[in-house]
Amino acid sequence: MMISVVIPTYNREVHLRNTIADVLKQTYPDFEILVIDQTRNHEDETQSYLEQLAKNHKIRWIRLNWASLPGARNYAVRRANGEIILFIDDDVELPEDFLENHARNYREKPEIGAVAGRVFDRQKLEDYGSNITIEYLPPEAMDAGIAWYYLDLVHTIKPQEVLSARGCNMSFRREIFTVHALRFDERFMGSAVREESDFCLSLRSINLKIWYDPEACLTHLGEETGGCHDISTKSIQYQVTFYHNHFLMGFKNLTFSQNLRFFSKLFDCHVLGHPPCYKSGSPIKIFTRFCFYIIGFISTLITLIYTLWGDGQIYSKLDKLTKIK
Repeated sequence: MMISVVIPTYNREVHLRNTIADVLKQTYPDFEILVIDQTRNHEDETQSYLEQLAKNHKIRWIRLNWASLPGARNYAVRRANGEIILFIDDDVELPEDFLENHARNYREKPEIGAVAGRVFDRQKLEDYGSNITIEYLPPEAMDAGIAWYYLDLVHTIKPQEVLSARGCNMSFRREIFTVHALRFDERFMGSAVREESDFCLSLRSINLKIWYDPEACLTHLGEETGGCHDISTKSIQYQVTFYHNHFLMGFKNLTFSQNLRFFSKLFDCHVLGHPPCYKSGSPIKIFTRFCFYIIGFISTLITLIYTLWGDGQIYSKLDKLTKIK
């Protein structure tokens, strides 16, 4: 069972090299690495490293002149050879049995369509402590209206079915893309937060299970910039696209009642700053976040109206046009 390991990257240097090195150390015998590189100009050391690996057929190094995480994922899927397509970020640390732990689930559980791995998120472990453990997620974690505030794939230690995966550690059977024609929605902007949640909800709509395996674990470093977006998480653009993407996921996948609960929880947590967000209760900051919330909502409506006569898959269409030429 061949695994295609997809690493979308944008403006990462040392962490990208370390991530690739960890994949090359895997004990699993049958895999390929696709580096979907959207960096304009690398540092000399990184450039030489990637050139050498590509020359020795250790990686497939694909360079693009645009930055979109869902676009990069779709681009890779169209070129991957594996029966399993596994997505990781370009700032992760992997144990040597990482690929084997993903592959084992597909061999043992033919009914599953995807594997969600455990993520030792550096920032969350520092914020909330690494000694917290959860055996089984609460029922709320399977309710699409509020799941996103109960779906803890950092501290959960028991295998179980889940609603969604983390984008930095998730794998899928190839037929999800070839037979069912599912694609990542390229309308998700900025850091593309919630693009993987949107995709996983689409996956569940065709009655395939997403299985969480805590042994398929990695450490996500969560660097401030880079990855597959060109904006800092502290920028105004990030704040607007953050809410835009949440509203887009809701409008696409949830019922009216689910959206009411989802948007209310989004407001309570990210605008008012209540747990589990723990944001500042300063009136000025709350008002600022509320403005971004409203702008994000309006931006989503514009996106939906603009794409009424198309699917919004901008980068996939560019890829097809390039192939035709």
